[in-house]
Amino acid sequence: MINLILFGKPGSGKGTQAEFIKKKYDLIHISTGDVFRYNISKQTDLGLLAKSYMEKGDLVPDNVTIQMLEAEVNKTPNAKGFIFDGFPRTTLQAEMLDEFLNSKNLSISMIIALEVDENILIDRLINRGIASGRADDQDRSKIQNRFEEYNKKTSTLINYYKSQNKFFEVEGNGEIDEISQRLFNVIDLIIK
Repeated sequence: MINLILFGKPGSGKGTQAEFIKKKYDLIHISTGDVFRYNISKQTDLGLLAKSYMEKGDLVPDNVTIQMLEAEVNKTPNAKGFIFDGFPRTTLQAEMLDEFLNSKNLSISMIIALEVDENILIDRLINRGIASGRADDQDRSKIQNRFEEYNKKTSTLINYYKSQNKFFEVEGNGEIDEISQRLFNVIDLIIK
């Protein structure tokens, strides 16, 4: 079983690449953002709880987020593995995820960071914002703030996985299929 975390700054291509990885290795893609949107739209107990925090402008507590992810994993007990996209974001979340997976005799196989130059990311996000209408992707200062938050919160997370020899970096610049092949080459290292 392969359980991997896709990691990278906003606009690095995690969602795009997750789809290619999902198809090639027959994995379940769990995007935290999608899980939140689903639970909120279906008005599940967890969705309503998450929404109550979000409406106040607060971050959704880790225990609520991990419960949503646990529910997603439990939906497919016979899966060949999972791609976690957007979670964990902190060491505490990583520890909670490890604890949950350990309770199912599973573990994270690897974490792959898509490394892309910030100037390229800004251009990608602005173009995405124009196409999608997302206001947060059209404001350079908001984008820069998201990068700073990412850098602050995730540096300890990188060290957490490096200490377990599970952290890999992949060049995220270039054509989509070139990036996919780089990812496949890294994933194939743990399959063999």
